Amino acid sequence: MKEFNKPDVKASRYRHEVNTILNKEFFENFKKKHPKYKNLDDKLLRKIIKRFNQVVHQTVIDTRDGVQLPEQIGWLFIGTCERSKKNNIDYAKSNKYGVKVTNNNWETDGKLAKIFFTNYAPKHKIKNREFWGFTACRDFKRAVAKAYSENWNMYVQVLPKSKIDKVYNSVLYKDYLNKVKTKAFKSYNEFDI
Repeated sequence: MKEFNKPDVKASRYRHEVNTILNKEFFENFKKKHPKYKNLDDKLLRKIIKRFNQVVHQTVIDTRDGVQLPEQIGWLFIGTCERSKKNNIDYAKSNKYGVKVTNNNWETDGKLAKIFFTNYAPKHKIKNREFWGFTACRDFKRAVAKAYSENWNMYVQVLPKSKIDKVYNSVLYKDYLNKVKTKAFKSYNEFDI
């Protein structure tokens, strides 16, 4: 085992600038665009947005196929991936024992959960869709990490160099075929010719 060099906790840190969308300017523009909501308090609007986001991320976790976002912005789903070739170092245990300790994800057979966003799958294409992106919030990431270790076989298997939209569409098509087969099997009558 390699020795682990403890990080210098007194060293200067780089912190990237955090920009939030839910600022005063956003609420003013929202109330101009939707005058019927002008009497709502900013705190209440913020609560509504947060609650909607919680419902979306819980639905993504609970369903294998994920969720189509409103206004057909795109699809959000959790995929099962092989672990990266780099070592996944557990820094807390490495600090404690003084040697590099890796996290091998034994409870999920070495698989990792990734949150995927794609806007190439919807029927209606979005203009300039390559400029759209998705960054998960901390609560969503932690909820996925907790749920994934309990039920990791449920999620879509994504190969490392495959295009997400093709993987997602093929999984949806396979599920559709399975539903058609089970429906046909239930309605089959061998005596009805």
